[in-house]
Amino acid sequence: MNTYILVSFFVGYLCIALEGVTRINKTGVALLMSVVCWSLFVASAGSGAADVFSTHVTETSETILFLMGAMTIVEVLDSNGCFNFLISHLRTPSLHRLLWRTVVLTFVLSALLDNMTTSILMVMMLRRLIPDVSQRALFAGIVIIAANAGGAFSPIGDVTTIMLWIGGHVSTQGILRGLLLPSMVCVLVPALMVMPRLSGSVADPVVSQSETPSEFSRRGRILLLLIGVLGLVLVPVFRSLTGLPPFVGVMGVLGLLWISTEVMLRHRVPTTEECSVRVAETIKRIDMPTILFFLGILLSVGALRETGSLAAFGNWLEVHVGNVYAIDGAIGLLSSVVDNVPLVAGAMSMYEIQPAGCAPDLAMYQQDGVFWQLLAYCAGTGGSLLIIGSAAGVVVMGLERMTFGWYLRRFSLLALAGYLAGLFSYWLMNFIL
Repeated sequence: MNTYILVSFFVGYLCIALEGVTRINKTGVALLMSVVCWSLFVASAGSGAADVFSTHVTETSETILFLMGAMTIVEVLDSNGCFNFLISHLRTPSLHRLLWRTVVLTFVLSALLDNMTTSILMVMMLRRLIPDVSQRALFAGIVIIAANAGGAFSPIGDVTTIMLWIGGHVSTQGILRGLLLPSMVCVLVPALMVMPRLSGSVADPVVSQSETPSEFSRRGRILLLLIGVLGLVLVPVFRSLTGLPPFVGVMGVLGLLWISTEVMLRHRVPTTEECSVRVAETIKRIDMPTILFFLGILLSVGALRETGSLAAFGNWLEVHVGNVYAIDGAIGLLSSVVDNVPLVAGAMSMYEIQPAGCAPDLAMYQQDGVFWQLLAYCAGTGGSLLIIGSAAGVVVMGLERMTFGWYLRRFSLLALAGYLAGLFSYWLMNFIL
């Protein structure tokens, strides 16, 4: 029966990877794949299989609830125009200065929010700052690289780092300490290579002062922004103090944000605009297909893990490849072609987290070990090599009408240079220390 589970998983995975060819949404495939895999497992395992499934549901639900809460918080802030004041800090007639301001802001925001949401916000702001399409395309390309790099060193910056963090494979301090420098190098190298392509000044630096319609004053929007962003930043602190799962802290932040918006609006006469910014309405606009896709993938990988196939494959890699940099580096390159969520979920199932004081040859699999930190970096930044390799790339591709070939010619080699430079800087840090 294990063979049938493997075949079902790889057929489903192939359909997900070929979504552009089959024109069948990957979410539907992932959900059906999870049902088929677990049904086959239950049929073969018999009694006790339901308890095993419940354990996986509990683990998966923590990640799903975290993502739902975080996405709702960001959607509330965006719907109320809380990010508009950032435009005034970006504005400059110099293309070179605008490039570096864009890189820094994208890098920081993606670490605090997530790379997909950050990419959307940055492209929307760049549209108001750079009317020239050809100029803006170069900025949009570097936004993809900066967003993926910024999400790689933060426990809440990317779905893959969230998975590793919630699973206990990396800690907040460990991933920040280990991956901040490599992530900075990863975006610094492509940004320096883009600079010679920029000449002159912004075509029209004068930007309209209009903002996203909102029922809140500037002070109110800043207050909501502080509650949302600062709350997300403090979720790791909440986890360390209470020991509760991270999604509990996110739900607390969402509750506080919800109450704050209701208090600010309680004396207003209800209008259509006001209703659209209330949290109850905003929840309807979060990306549920993406949430359900993660649910299907994580449950499918859980079924595959129970067959023992992933652990056996991990042992084969350790014996025949051995070099952790080669293994994780290959996973990163592969993530530019296929989705990095199932790749990371599979890698997490191939190896067990080793306890402190284990044998030296197993130390790389301890919490914050080299394997897990490199996995977070490679899977997070490797998607920048192709425009279809990350959620940030796909979003920018749709918003700016970029083509696969244009990005391949203009940015793939730049992204590869940054990826390898960051990988080398991580090795150098470990070699020196």
